[in-house]
Amino acid sequence: MNEKPTVALDIDGRIATVTIDRPDALNALSGEVLAGLREVFLRLRREVALDRQNGVRGVILTGAGGRAFVAGADIRAMSTLSPDEGETIGRLGHDVAALIEGLPVPVIACVDGFALGGGCELALACDLILATTASRFGQPEVKLGLIPGFGGTVRLPRAVGLARAKELIYTGRTIDAAEAQRLGLVLDVLDSRDDLFDAARTLIEAISANAASAVGIAKAVLVDSAGRPTDDAVERELAGFREAFTTDEMREGVAAFLEKRAPRF
Repeated sequence: MNEKPTVALDIDGRIATVTIDRPDALNALSGEVLAGLREVFLRLRREVALDRQNGVRGVILTGAGGRAFVAGADIRAMSTLSPDEGETIGRLGHDVAALIEGLPVPVIACVDGFALGGGCELALACDLILATTASRFGQPEVKLGLIPGFGGTVRLPRAVGLARAKELIYTGRTIDAAEAQRLGLVLDVLDSRDDLFDAARTLIEAISANAASAVGIAKAVLVDSAGRPTDDAVERELAGFREAFTTDEMREGVAAFLEKRAPRF
């Protein structure tokens, strides 16, 4: 009998939902879970490439159980790791984050409950974070003698600014969803889990009305430009702008505007 996978993928029309399904462990990121996430996002990359316009146009990433998005890395498993093994699990976490950032459609983290340590870092790799009022965020690794290892020292400063990121990482304190929204980490805070997913689907539907190629190029430019000097970032934007001129969707969009009709993307 096959065991239930720790990462589930469901594709419904243009929306794919990825669920980390390990609720008894608060969806903690074990090596198995990270490998499952890598496999799922590699599959999604192939799915998107097959049909950019009519296939998957957005991804929801969430955790099962209603108590946690991801409570963190699997500390019990990490407790016996050697430095080399620790680096290996860190690289796996970075691989997953890179796949999420590299996917040419938006990925929305739907957080309901704890998003701590690796869970916060996983959410940070997504394009947008939506959260319920019950959610909590933080990078508490220093309380265990560790530091963020899945991208937290890179992406948290981009989201909340360097000073606040230092404060959160150095103290390891946890913040609620309202504070996370005030800091710019979370886009919107919803009252319930149902509202959370409704909001995510509405966002993806709005994005799907636009040119898939343009959304993909814009995402790539935003990801690639982060942290670059202004001159370099501008050149990256210009490269993306030029790329847009090569697409059929750009020709259709401009023609529709001039003809005062809805574009047929």
